[in-house]
Amino acid sequence: MGTIPDLMPIRWYSPAGTDPNDPTYRHFERIVNFCLHAGVFAAVNSGAWFVQQIRHPLPDSYLPMISGVWGAVLAVQLFVVIRQRPVPAN
Repeated sequence: MGTIPDLMPIRWYSPAGTDPNDPTYRHFERIVNFCLHAGVFAAVNSGAWFVQQIRHPLPDSYLPMISGVWGAVLAVQLFVVIRQRPVPAN
């Protein structure tokens, strides 16, 4: 079993193959990392809100603050991914 970069199917999208120095490869790596971050955010956040609705283990102001800060970090990461995309060769 290879490492995570070896398992990423970036070679399907780009002739860059798996060269980590290629800008296209790095861009797709950032996209994959963002998607993983967004998936973990959605799973943990929805689970936390579900538990909060049933048991109220946290004070009422904590969970919106945690969700808001984490959502803001996710939005910043999306902005960085979009901002750092490689310029087309044309």
